[in-house]
Amino acid sequence: MLLHLSTWLEVEAYLEHSQGVIMPIGSTEQHGPTGLIGTDAICAEAIAKGVGEATQALVAPTINIGMALHHTAFPGSMSLRPSTMIQVVKEYVTCLAKARFTKFFFINGHGGNIATLKAAFSETYAHLADLNLPNADNIKCYLGNWFMCGSVYQLAKELYGDKEGSHATPSEVALTQYVYPEAIKQAPLSPEVGRGYKIYGAEDFRRRYPDGRMGSDPALATPEHGKQFYELAVKELSHTYLEFVNGE
Repeated sequence: MLLHLSTWLEVEAYLEHSQGVIMPIGSTEQHGPTGLIGTDAICAEAIAKGVGEATQALVAPTINIGMALHHTAFPGSMSLRPSTMIQVVKEYVTCLAKARFTKFFFINGHGGNIATLKAAFSETYAHLADLNLPNADNIKCYLGNWFMCGSVYQLAKELYGDKEGSHATPSEVALTQYVYPEAIKQAPLSPEVGRGYKIYGAEDFRRRYPDGRMGSDPALATPEHGKQFYELAVKELSHTYLEFVNGE
């Protein structure tokens, strides 16, 4: 059940039996010469829809822009500042909390969002308490990073070894190829790829990772691999979602 394709009457009826909602969040940033700029949002959205179908859960609209300031020296990349992203998450959750939602299950597609999301959750809890919302004490947010699912990590290790890297990875590229086979890209990839440098500002990042990849070889990706990653992530996160909404 997708929130943006529902009526308020349908959402009201849903709340009679569940107060859980899935919140996909990603990023709009470069993913190397062959990776789609929307990769992180595409992956989060596709998996969130799959989890929603498997668990009969409501899925909110995807937050497509994340914290990706270090990628903004590459054309097309977009980012929120951490402070802005915290505000966006807080406002999203507050609106839905006022409607009686209490369990917010974020499915995240971008590693750069993790620290900011955790901070946003703390800000949100304090904000809702300050509002004296009747259900403030029951509001809980969960962070599920699809790429950190144990089954996903294991498959990526088996398929790609150390060529998985940590950005513009073959696993995430494969998932986008499965979701959007008509948008598969081809481009020459240098055998030399930046690896292991710390992340600072955007210009420094581009100097150290000139084609945008971080130790990865996305040429290894296939749509068939993407289907496997999708099914593993949906299965694992569906189980986690049900535990979360049915727990204390």
